[in-house]
Amino acid sequence: MRLAYDDAMARLAAHDHGVLSTVHPERGVDAVPVAYAIDGVHLGIPVDLVKPKASTRLQRERNLEADPRATLLIEQWHADDWSRLWWVRAELRHVDHAGAADTLAAALAAKYAQYRDRPFARVIVLRVVDVSGWSA
Repeated sequence: MRLAYDDAMARLAAHDHGVLSTVHPERGVDAVPVAYAIDGVHLGIPVDLVKPKASTRLQRERNLEADPRATLLIEQWHADDWSRLWWVRAELRHVDHAGAADTLAAALAAKYAQYRDRPFARVIVLRVVDVSGWSA
């Protein structure tokens, strides 16, 4: 059953992680798991200093600079009870919004214990353009 916009947004706000897909100029779709927080129409993805990385200059950021479109997919899976399955897809656009980055950094710190001290190099800000979903 197709989810209503408000229900899809509520699930997006309540969930804690998803798969972000951006467009790599040569490979095409570039999908990575991410933590995120949402505040109204803006969604923030941390470039954190918690998890080991080769660099804080992430491929997803380079992809978004070349093409600002992105999609975040979240889902709930139950192998034994398919009546509880659902997914939500958020269509996103990368935006440069310092005020939203500050608000989203605070939201990330409130949502995740690992981010309480705000160990971010920065927060990637994306505007939610559309959201859709399905539920069993």
